Amino acid sequence: MHGIMFVGFFIGGAILLIATLGLILIGIIRAAKTGGISKKDKQTHADETKMIQDIFNGLSKMEERIEALETILIERQRKDI
Repeated sequence: MHGIMFVGFFIGGAILLIATLGLILIGIIRAAKTGGISKKDKQTHADETKMIQDIFNGLSKMEERIEALETILIERQRKDI
């Protein structure tokens, strides 16, 4: 009787081990295919990157405008003197 239980536990454990290793292998393959990032995360990163680029471009334009305004103010001060 104990021998049959031992064999049953052994087979059950082997099945659980094989299932666990299979799931781990499937996870590794899936991560390798997608680069470890889901499609939703990739889209989110792309949106964030575009937003940061838009902010950078806007700040660059603002810097140019400020420099132009500074130039205008400096020229007006020279005329007043």
